[in-house]
Amino acid sequence: MEGTVVAVVVVAAFVLLVLKSGMRVVNQVERGVVFRWGKALPAHRQPGITFLIPFADRMRKVNVQVVTMPVPTQEGITKDNVSVKVDAVVYFRVTDPLRAAIEVQDYHFAVGQVAQSSLRSIIGKSDLDDLLSDRERLHEGLALMIDSPAAGWGIHIDRVEIKDVQLPESLKRSMSRQAEAERERRARVITADGEFQAAQQLANASRIMSDTPEAMQLRLLQTVVEVAAEKNSTLVMPFPVELLRYFDRAAQHIGAGVDAKSVPAQQAQESVPAQQPEQSADQP
Repeated sequence: MEGTVVAVVVVAAFVLLVLKSGMRVVNQVERGVVFRWGKALPAHRQPGITFLIPFADRMRKVNVQVVTMPVPTQEGITKDNVSVKVDAVVYFRVTDPLRAAIEVQDYHFAVGQVAQSSLRSIIGKSDLDDLLSDRERLHEGLALMIDSPAAGWGIHIDRVEIKDVQLPESLKRSMSRQAEAERERRARVITADGEFQAAQQLANASRIMSDTPEAMQLRLLQTVVEVAAEKNSTLVMPFPVELLRYFDRAAQHIGAGVDAKSVPAQQAQESVPAQQPEQSADQP
C-alpha cells in the first residue's frame, strides 16, 4: 500500500514537471511562433499562457512593437554633382510573425542594410535643393523603396525620415554668398518700388496743386510750421512766385496807363505852330 502511494506521488510529480517544462508565457508585445519537430505551425501563439509539447515543440518569440532604427551616415553625390552626407531613421514593425521568423534570418539587420542602400540610391537620384527643401517627397519615396523587399518578410515600414544633410564647407560659403546677394537684390527692388510709388504720388500731388494754387500756399505754411518746431534750425522763407507775377502785372498796368496819358499831350504839342518873333520897324 505504501509502495502504491509512493508510485502515485512520483507519477504526479513527474506530470507536474512535464507540464511545467511545457508551459510558456507570451508577453503582450510579443507573438510566439511554434516549431514542432522542426516544422513551423501555421498559427502563432497569442499573449498569455501557452503550453508546448515537451521535447517536441520549440517556440520563438517575435516582438511586434514599432522599432526605431537609425541609419548610419551615408556619403553620396547628388544629381547635380554635390557631395553630401545624409543620415536617416526608419520606423518599422512586424505584421506577420511567422514570415519574420522564417523568411529572413535577422530582420533587424536586413532592414538596416536595405535602408542604407535605398538612402544612397535616393541621394543619387535627387538634387541638392530637394534634399534641403522637398524632404516629404523623398521620405515617401525612401519608405516605398524599403517597404518593397520588407513586405515579403512580414514587416511594414511605417515611416522613414532624413535627419540631417551635411554639406561641404566650401558649398556652405557659396550658399551664404548666394543668400546674401538674393537679400540685397530684394532690398534694392523694394527701394526702387518705393521710389516709384513716391514719384507717382508726387506727380498726382503736383497736378492737384497746379489746378488749385491755394493748395501750394497751404503746403508752404504747413512746411513752415514743421520747420519752426526745430529751435536749432534757420528758416529761410522763399518769395512766392505768384506775388512776383502780381507785381509784374501791376507794373505793366501802370506803365500802360502812363503811356496812354503821354500820347495826347505830345500830339497837342505838335499841333500848335511855332510863333516867330515880330521884327521892329526901327530895326533895319
